[in-house]
Amino acid sequence: MKIREAVAADLEDVLAVERAAFGEDEEAELTRALLDDPSAQPAVSLLAFENERAVGHVLFTAARLVTSGSQTTEVSEDSENPGRLETVSVALLAPLAVVPTMQKKGIGTSLIESGFDRLKSTGVNLVFVLGSPEYYPRCGFRPAGTLGFEAPYVLPEKWTDAWMVRALTPDLIGTISGKVVCADAISKPEYWQE
Repeated sequence: MKIREAVAADLEDVLAVERAAFGEDEEAELTRALLDDPSAQPAVSLLAFENERAVGHVLFTAARLVTSGSQTTEVSEDSENPGRLETVSVALLAPLAVVPTMQKKGIGTSLIESGFDRLKSTGVNLVFVLGSPEYYPRCGFRPAGTLGFEAPYVLPEKWTDAWMVRALTPDLIGTISGKVVCADAISKPEYWQE
């Protein structure tokens, strides 16, 4: 298996993976909208290939964390206190897709871990996801609500454990909290409520 960054010429492969994985167009159209959305940038879009065939895709898009009246969007170190973050950079993982015939082979986890590596190298501190509470903890995600991170919309009670966070910066969780604001294309109630 090979993982690489998706480029504009890969759009049809990306959308085909999304359609195959979910059996419908909704996630494919969301992916297209996020890739075209300036508020989602910078984004990390990765494709997994098996024998030159696209079999998996993950998309991480820019988000913001609103804390005590301030919007934080980038990481910078406090010049007077090296190592102390003044602001926090966050991303949202959505969607993750693996074609059905290739599921349960570690492709999704490999895509997520490759994404974490790329995000960390660009200074992203926290990654959020609304997804399976059985799957995502395997990749280091923990319930975000109990850690002080609000979802973009009030979630149905049965989804509260599905709102999760993964820190890419050690010891950051517990020192900051707030509400996540996503890219415009995914900041719609239908993606967050029943």
